[in-house]
Amino acid sequence: MKPALESDVSTLDGILHALYEVLSGPAGQPRDWERYRSLFMDGARLIVVVAVADERPRAHQLTLEDYIRRVEPIFAVEDFWERETSRQTETFGRIAHVLSTYESLRDPKGPPFERGANSMQLFYDDSRWWVVSVMWNTSRSS
Repeated sequence: MKPALESDVSTLDGILHALYEVLSGPAGQPRDWERYRSLFMDGARLIVVVAVADERPRAHQLTLEDYIRRVEPIFAVEDFWERETSRQTETFGRIAHVLSTYESLRDPKGPPFERGANSMQLFYDDSRWWVVSVMWNTSRSS
């Protein structure tokens, strides 16, 4: 794995910007998954809330590689941009909890087709921030 860019991991703003930036782009544009991987601590978890009609809602856990495999086929055929719309942050010592609301768009200047929230836990090791976990819920699964 290539080392993280200092600008991506030296501040909470930097790491959150990088998370959203890597996922965004036109259909067929390869995402920089090495950059994405560099933001996460080994063993990090990504958890999507899934709510399907007539079924009990559940939290589906993914590894980082599971997540990449899940979204790559979508990004190959769909334009997708994500932008943060608000943030609440609490820090204590070396840990941070961030509740980041976002919009998903097909065009960076167009209207959103989806809204959601990411609940993220991060760790600071005296040299950089690491994403430990991300749990998200979209308006479809609310």
